[in-house]
Amino acid sequence: EEEEWEPKSKIAKRPRLPKKNEAKTKKVAAPRSAVARKKVKKVAIKEEMVSICKMQLLKPKEEDVGTKLKTLNQKPEVPKKMQINSFQGKNVKSLENDEKPSTSVPVVGNQAKHEKLEEDFASDEPPFKKIKSTTCPEGKPVKNLGGNKVKEEFEMNWDIVQALSEITNVEPWVCANLIRLFREENTIPFIARYRKELINNLEADALREVQQALEELRTVAKKTHTMIQKLKKEGKLSGCLLTALLNCRTLEELDHVTAPYKTGSKGTKAQRAKQLGLEPAALSLLQNPMELNLFSYIRPTTKGLSTIQEVEAGVQHILADIFAKDKDTLDFIRKLCQQRYICIQSALAKVSSKSGNEKDIDKFQLYHEFSCNIKNIHHHQILAINRGENLKILTVKVNIPDGVKNEFCWWCVNERWRPKQFLKPELMRILRNSVEDSYKRLIYPLLCREFRSKLTSDAEKESVMMFGRNLRQLLLTSPVRGRTLMGVDPGYKHGCKLAIISPTSQILHTDVVYLHSGQGFHEAEKIKRLLLRYSCNTVVIGNGTACRETEAYFADLIMKKYFAPLDVVYCIVSEAGASIYSVSPEASKEMPDLDPNLRSAVSIARRVQDPLAELVKIEPKHIGVGMYQHDVSQTLLKATLDSVVEECVSFVGVDINICSEILLRHIAGLNANRAKNIIEWREKNGPFINREQLKEVKGLGPKSFQQCAGFIRFNQEYIKTFCRETHAAGQMVRTVSAQGKKKSKPTPCASRQPNPLDQTCIHPESYNIAMTFLSFIGGNANDIGKSDMQQKVNAVIQKEGLEGIAKRLNTTVHTLQLIIDGLTQPEGFDIRTDFDKPDFKRSIVCFEDLSVGTVLTGKVENATLPVDSKRGYLVGEKWFFLS
Repeated sequence: EEEEWEPKSKIAKRPRLPKKNEAKTKKVAAPRSAVARKKVKKVAIKEEMVSICKMQLLKPKEEDVGTKLKTLNQKPEVPKKMQINSFQGKNVKSLENDEKPSTSVPVVGNQAKHEKLEEDFASDEPPFKKIKSTTCPEGKPVKNLGGNKVKEEFEMNWDIVQALSEITNVEPWVCANLIRLFREENTIPFIARYRKELINNLEADALREVQQALEELRTVAKKTHTMIQKLKKEGKLSGCLLTALLNCRTLEELDHVTAPYKTGSKGTKAQRAKQLGLEPAALSLLQNPMELNLFSYIRPTTKGLSTIQEVEAGVQHILADIFAKDKDTLDFIRKLCQQRYICIQSALAKVSSKSGNEKDIDKFQLYHEFSCNIKNIHHHQILAINRGENLKILTVKVNIPDGVKNEFCWWCVNERWRPKQFLKPELMRILRNSVEDSYKRLIYPLLCREFRSKLTSDAEKESVMMFGRNLRQLLLTSPVRGRTLMGVDPGYKHGCKLAIISPTSQILHTDVVYLHSGQGFHEAEKIKRLLLRYSCNTVVIGNGTACRETEAYFADLIMKKYFAPLDVVYCIVSEAGASIYSVSPEASKEMPDLDPNLRSAVSIARRVQDPLAELVKIEPKHIGVGMYQHDVSQTLLKATLDSVVEECVSFVGVDINICSEILLRHIAGLNANRAKNIIEWREKNGPFINREQLKEVKGLGPKSFQQCAGFIRFNQEYIKTFCRETHAAGQMVRTVSAQGKKKSKPTPCASRQPNPLDQTCIHPESYNIAMTFLSFIGGNANDIGKSDMQQKVNAVIQKEGLEGIAKRLNTTVHTLQLIIDGLTQPEGFDIRTDFDKPDFKRSIVCFEDLSVGTVLTGKVENATLPVDSKRGYLVGEKWFFLS
């Protein structure tokens, strides 16, 4: 038992620690040195893990499950140990580099920081050796992750790290690190930016995919153990059933194994045959057929045993059940199906063709007689077929060729289930019938469910991921700064709603004009007065009802130079979700005195001025950039879209002194309550001066600070101005260390000093490295973002290289690159400047406006995967094919 758990203590030089040495270590008096404290810590960790191991191994004996349960629990340990050892020996140097977090700091020699690390690796990371002594070393597969859920997962007959790696095609050591990072409640934006070495520089989308797969595996493990406990209480748990349950990796497999034992089940044919006492006969047919006499089982007065045909049928049902639940048999048929042509077919349902709605039926015309290989079918086709089936317009089936059945039956009879002795013809007939019955009644339906479930799951995931990619593209649209904008929510009967907003998003004027009811000329005068009055030369038109007519109206006036001397341009923006937002509590709180119809015009204008700040106010699924969003898992959709919003807001960053509460709650590590507390602190104490002050906010602990600190920004000019004003008014307390106060007690002024690094993407846990790097290049913190800083950094990099500098600073290349980016990016840098910008136009609203040589720009806002990577794309509801 001790040897099995030895790798967890992570002692590199001594693979096994004898018990007597362990006892000696315990008897040593409490040492004062740091080295001795570390040894005691290691021994304590090891003893705790050994005791946990003993409890896990002794538990099955106490519950009288049998000796098989003990062997089953021990089985997976051996391959896991081999996998870890083989992985550790693969590349020691690379693993040592991976063990360093991307924000590691040089040795500081501070005992307080060392003690803080034992609870969390949040900030002020210790050097490499201290991380190496932890129970879950970074950069390598982690076996014991701690917590009830993790223990349940490792009691399965498969290793969660290996299973996760197979599902996601991510290296096992990366999966192990991600399991640990997610267990410690790290957010995806924080991991993607500040823990790059531990994840092999994966993108946020890949992290989300791993997180979802991990949750699915944990769900399977949790449900499996719940079922095991239930079957134990009912006295139905056997060794074979336990093995089958612990082998399950998907919910479909679990349902297949547990179907006969569900509440309300009448029992399978095999169970009823076993109740009649035919199980020994079925096992004897496989093991010792020479001594089998089926006539001895006939009971004329018992139903099911009255004739030899009923006895044979009962034996056949038991054998079919054994074959259908055998792991090797199922693995063979699955492998066989991968090599053959398996297709999914859909047809028009007979009932719908008689009584269905013709419009709904016509929508699925492509799938009335549809057939496609499951390896080639597209995700949107699967979702369309599923929708038609749910509406009872289509009937769907999976077609497996007869060749698969024939080859499978031959293999079962002659290879896997071949009797150990000669079989009489009548018994051979029973065996063949059992195999065919098992395939037709049990295995084929299982395969169909697995194929449909896999196709649907993959289609849903791809649909959600595509939704997330479209949403990210929309949220990261480059903002239009420094313009006064006129937002137009077009309409016919109720007129076009106008809203003029200032460059700082303040509402200057709202109005309603009727452009499409014969009053266009008179309304043009009103629009011209408003544009001239507020010096507004940009019109933003929503793409809803009457959009094209409104566009043509403004384009005509612009071409006639009606708004001279203003050079007016216009653009069209999606108004999806604007109506929902206009009647939401957030809109009522933000614009209490404004009519809901006019709020939508304000929202349309702000979507161009700062798309991210405005679109986060709307629930992501209402923005309208996805397909089949109502047919996919709503839980998965909401989790993914919320994660994308959090990623975008965090990577862009927010100025904590001017941002709204709605925007703040989407920062990694924050939520609605913490955002509210930050706003209340800001209103009570004035603006934040530095990131350290975030720790004073109620409900914002060390973990939350670690997750959000790197994404909070501070406008240094504003803070310096505020500090000068408060100093002149006598409201800031100055440092009094010169007056004789102890240095160990910092005064309030010490926490209210601005830090130039707070305006960068550098995390506070890397500030020491950043300051060391600044002194190394001869720079000054006040020169951050200036051209001089860029020149100094480039000169040092050309001289020593990134790897050389990182080694000198005792950090990693990724962390150093992040520090360099933070120091060289200009103040107010926005990553959205590299993304798409709104398409401003003055004319061209129809084909007649085109001429030879005209270049017309546009923007695709909703795209799906290509039908053929070289030919066609589905955009919205239309196909575009490339030559």
